[in-house]
Amino acid sequence: MDLQDNKELSLSVQSKRKKRETFIRQNLLTLLTFLAVIIGISIGFGLREAKTWTKREVMYVYFPGELFLRILRCLTLPLIMSSLISSVGNLDTKLSGKIGLRAICYYLITTVLAIILGIVLVVSIRPGAGNFDDKELVEKSARESTTADALMDIVRNLFPPNLFQATIEQYKTVITHPESSENDTFRENVTEVSKDEWDISGEFISSTNILGLVVFSLVLGVTLANMKDKGKPLLDVVTSLSEAMMLITAKVVWFTPIGVLFLIAAKLIEMEDLSAVAGQLGLFTLTILTGFLIHSVIILPAVYSIITKTWPFTFIYNMSQSLITAFGTASSSATLPVTISCLEQKNKVDARISRFCLPIGATINMDGTALYEAVAAIFVAQFRNVSLTAGKIIAISITSTAASIGAAGIPQAALVTMVLVLNVVGLPPEDATLVFVLDWFIDRFRTAVNVLGDAFGAGIVAHLSSKELQVIDI
Repeated sequence: MDLQDNKELSLSVQSKRKKRETFIRQNLLTLLTFLAVIIGISIGFGLREAKTWTKREVMYVYFPGELFLRILRCLTLPLIMSSLISSVGNLDTKLSGKIGLRAICYYLITTVLAIILGIVLVVSIRPGAGNFDDKELVEKSARESTTADALMDIVRNLFPPNLFQATIEQYKTVITHPESSENDTFRENVTEVSKDEWDISGEFISSTNILGLVVFSLVLGVTLANMKDKGKPLLDVVTSLSEAMMLITAKVVWFTPIGVLFLIAAKLIEMEDLSAVAGQLGLFTLTILTGFLIHSVIILPAVYSIITKTWPFTFIYNMSQSLITAFGTASSSATLPVTISCLEQKNKVDARISRFCLPIGATINMDGTALYEAVAAIFVAQFRNVSLTAGKIIAISITSTAASIGAAGIPQAALVTMVLVLNVVGLPPEDATLVFVLDWFIDRFRTAVNVLGDAFGAGIVAHLSSKELQVIDI
């Protein structure tokens, strides 16, 4: 009897050991990345206290993380285009239309919910009401753009005139004060001229036009699907490219812990005065992070549970590697390869859905960004003692939605689009500098919320489309 008990005990111990080994093996990268975040924060604070670092020395610390980001961004464009073309091309045209409609409906609903949440929090907490000292404003530029121009630029960039140019540049409308051509800088004492009379011109700025490339990829994918056998050779090439990019990604993501460690350490060393951030803008940061927490822990999981009739905790846990990478890189586009990998390998989402929804989501679904911009605009208005009517708050909501769609999936892109929202409230664009000092910190949480929203969207669309996908597979 004792021998039998010992044998059962030995088997039980072995079983537990195997489970632990399996858990560690399956989550090793996530555990290493989380450990890298902790070490990066510790090293960053330690190096700050050791000495005053020059810009060149900070650059040396940042260099390994920079290499990691460059590799991820190198993979992003071919991955987005090949994934979209292959996923759409391998689906029935009617089904791809349904999947796209479901995804866009989800993106719009969750973005609006995020904005409403942010507005409720900032109006209730009032972080901008008399909490700050005077600030120094940057000099106003004579080159600006209006909200209408920016919204039209979003539509213009949907249809790039040159696909090769779209990989490195996107179009931007610029309005210039008529008298600025006579001077290198905008003088404060020039005659006031209505912006409707300012000179209008356009320029291509250095930034990948993801929106235009996504539209082209979708159109090409639908065309190849409609061509049937004639389009199959090209579709097979693109599908093979998509698989190759995922294999490369699988190797690259193992460098995530190293990249994240140096990125975080360098940012902490670079910050000039952390106490000023905590003292002057602490309540604003608390408002933003509270909104992110409620949206990502309550609203998004609730939407997922209601639609899929399942608990969201396992789904979130399986996305942990992607979320940690998003926090470390502060770029939803750079995190995209990891997000696709987590969805397909851990959450078992159909590759046709993940590679269709995620590239679009990483481009237009920015829940965290929309929430941040709405809160930041009202925060600046509170700081300026500008009263906001219900109409202006609604205008902020609409513009925040549009601005988040146009925001690039790169670090601190929201600072650029926030100017649009400030224009709606009638505030000068340089007021964006109020929150610039802490944007690098908030941006990491904002990106994680964006990535989680994209992942939940793909999971929901996969659930709603499961029966139709089964019919295709038969």
